[in-house]
Amino acid sequence: MHDELATDGFTVVAVALDESADDVRPFTEGITFPVLLDPEHLLSELLAISNVPTVVWVDEDDRIVRPNGVAFGTDLFKDFTGVEAAPHLDLVREWVRTGSLPEDAAPPIDDLTGDEVLARLHFRVAVHARRTGDTETAQRHFTRAAELAPYDFTIRRAMLPLIDDDPFGATFFALYEEWEKAGRPYHGLAAPS
Repeated sequence: MHDELATDGFTVVAVALDESADDVRPFTEGITFPVLLDPEHLLSELLAISNVPTVVWVDEDDRIVRPNGVAFGTDLFKDFTGVEAAPHLDLVREWVRTGSLPEDAAPPIDDLTGDEVLARLHFRVAVHARRTGDTETAQRHFTRAAELAPYDFTIRRAMLPLIDDDPFGATFFALYEEWEKAGRPYHGLAAPS
């Protein structure tokens, strides 16, 4: 999409919520757009992002014209998520080429709840404690963050590699199943169909 629409003035900017550039580097090979690193998860807090991948449309005047929503660049995860890439990609093409925004572009996204804000603070404390070698404090705050925001993948899944668990392993799949049973709670727009 980035390469296809570059001559139309479009660019993709990815933001990884990982701990280090080394964690992200293997996923950036062959990518022609900028990939930024946000180990403090500031962007997810500012935009109330609770799951990834999430796409936000920003125009040339730095205005959010379509708030965060579920979207994929390919159908790699279609069988797992049930989300097809093409409808969103077609909406992006239409917006870039004609300026036409989809009907779902207008609604604002709900702010984080008080518990979700506290969860993110606990997550930050946990990450800081981990970085300084205080694993006991880190574990206590990771646990509290998970209790306060049980379906926030920017916390729950992001903590997995930080506690030496596989972000694509059994713990993740159990969390995903819980999330589905809870009705797929999400701060953002549903995937276009």
